[in-house]
Amino acid sequence: MARNKPLARKLRLARAYKQSRPLPAWVIVKTLRKVRYSPVRRHWRTNKLKV
Repeated sequence: MARNKPLARKLRLARAYKQSRPLPAWVIVKTLRKVRYSPVRRHWRTNKLKV
């Protein structure tokens, strides 16, 4: 990937980076463990983005 990125691509990458974090513990407690993991989690090496 290029060193100099367009702003739109940087924003998309930043959003994906923020989405790819574990669920807060309070969400698991509040939903009585019905929601255990985030469906948006992504590994940088296995799942590629369409940016």
